[in-house]
Amino acid sequence: MSITVTELRANLYRLIDQVIETGIPLEIERNGHKVLIERSPVESKLANLVRRDDVIKGDPEDLVHLDWSGEWRP
Repeated sequence: MSITVTELRANLYRLIDQVIETGIPLEIERNGHKVLIERSPVESKLANLVRRDDVIKGDPEDLVHLDWSGEWRP
């Protein structure tokens, strides 16, 4: 969809809401130039997690029954 700056000014909030809801970018033309308004990608909150390789993976119940007596130094 391509509109003029005048159309954008008259319907700014409605058009931005439309881009957010549909994900379809909006192209604005002014003096032979084009500007694009688009929704930014939504990132998962899990994407910010840092990988930790030194973490124990598995069932915590398996740790309860381990014999640590050989590792213990009084």
